[in-house]
Formats: sequence, C-alpha cells, structure tokens
Amino acid sequence: MMMKNTHQLTGCLMEKEPLARYTSWRVGGIADRLYKPAGIEDAQQYLKSLPAGEPVLWLGLGSNVLIRDGGVRGSVIYTRGCLKQMEQLADGMLKVEAGVPCALVAKLAAEKGLSGAEFLAGIPGTMGGALAMNAGAFGGETWALVSKVVLLNRHGDLIVRDADDFDVGYRSVSLADDEWFVACYLDIPQGGNKESREKIRQLLAKRSQTQPTNVPSGGSVFKNPEGDHAAHLVEITGLKGYRIGGAQVSEKHSNFILNTGHATAKDIERLIEYVKGQVHKNQGVLLETEVRIIGEEKAQ
Repeated sequence: MMMKNTHQLTGCLMEKEPLARYTSWRVGGIADRLYKPAGIEDAQQYLKSLPAGEPVLWLGLGSNVLIRDGGVRGSVIYTRGCLKQMEQLADGMLKVEAGVPCALVAKLAAEKGLSGAEFLAGIPGTMGGALAMNAGAFGGETWALVSKVVLLNRHGDLIVRDADDFDVGYRSVSLADDEWFVACYLDIPQGGNKESREKIRQLLAKRSQTQPTNVPSGGSVFKNPEGDHAAHLVEITGLKGYRIGGAQVSEKHSNFILNTGHATAKDIERLIEYVKGQVHKNQGVLLETEVRIIGEEKAQ
C-alpha cells in the first residue's frame, strides 16, 4: 500500500498490530495498520494520506465492539489517549474530543457544577463511541446533552453539524459510513457540585453491584426490546452462566458475556447467536445486538 504525504504525520503508525489489547473483551485479530493520531489535525492528515480504497475503522476504549479473530483489513484509527482534549468554554458548554472516556466527562461536569451528565460515569467507552450509538446508562442518553458535533469524513475534511441534523433513537444515530465523530459540544445545565459527585458515587456503586466490572466483557450485548429488558429474557430462558468455549453469559448480569480467560472472538460470537436463538425460540422475542461485530473470520 502506497500512502501519500506521510512526512506530515506526527502520530504513531503500527503495522500488523494485534487488536486484542485494544478491546475490552481482550479478543480480536490483527489490523493491517493502527494509527494513534497526535490530534484532530493529524487524524485529518492520516486520512488524506490513505489510498481511496483503504477501509477505515475508528476505535476508542474498544467496548461494545467484537473484533473477529481474523482481524481488520485496512486502517484502525485509535482515539483513546489521542483525541483527549476537553474544556469548558466561555458560554458554559463543554467541548470534548472523541477519545475522552465518558467517565472523565461526568467527572469534569460535576467539578464545574453542571448537573445531568452523571450517567456518563456508567458508560465504559469514549465520547466518540457514545456519540456513534447514543450510548446510555441509568436512564440517561448521550444525545440529550449534545448541542453540536465535529466530524471528519473519509477525505479528511472537518464538518460541524448541529444535533438537530441527526436522526437519533434508542442506541442509534444516523451517520454516514464515511464520517466519524471527533468532538462534541455538550450543553449541560448548572447544578450542584457536591450533589453531582455524590450521584456519580452512587451510580458507580450500583454498577459495581449489578454488573461484572472485573472480568473482560464488551458491555451490554443486546438492546432492550420495547417493554422488557434483554437481561430478563436471557435469564428466564435459563442461560445465566451458559458457556461456549471460554465465553460465558454472566451470572451477575445476563446481558453481559464474559471472556473467562481464554475465549476467542468466535466463542463469543457463537454464544451471542446461541442466546439470540434460544430467547427467540422460548420467549418469541428476537433480540438485536447492541455490540458491533467487525472484521474477518479466522481462516481454518
């Protein structure tokens, strides 16, 4: 692959990089290229340096994504610790880049005396991922806070759009395949500093009590169907603790699938499909995956 203008890049480019270390499930094959940009402008330059046909995947904390054992062809742009700027602007809004973990946004909002972003502490991902799927936790949803966003397209052009320009629903956002969120402006109401910090503490305690936080997982696997919870449907189907290979339905929260230590992406994907099939067969509900499944199967 011939890249253009690589002398202008200031980030870190790695060839044939294993992706398991970049995903919360700790599985995934090799990426042809992984790029850690020095900032948004450097990410622009990297996109401009790529051949027109090069596939591009953006990755943050690597939660809510299952990368298959055969890996990813093309380029992965890694944002965590790279697109990491966040600040409060003169008008009170928070400007947050895509690689900032959601939990840090909740913390900053509380420190600034803003109230309503506490739920972000319960989202195990970055703002880029939260924007892309309208991530939520504890009854709150990301896009309820969004005023406008900054995107990069496949050509490396920066685009600013208002929140109203997007069709946003439960765990879904209308976004072109060749555009990616790189920053957002959050409009969070004034509130109490002390109250917000206490609420975050309570939410994190609740998360620790109800979710498996000390074993590799991808977060919630299935979307909640209307009028019910995916975890409830999996549990009444009798699948708590069910295993395929090194993958297991969590005993603590049955909408989580765990890597018990030696799972492959194939184990996890097979377990996802098995759970879907059993819930459909026994409960008459076809669960929809919240987790994105990406990449190639490993050659036998």
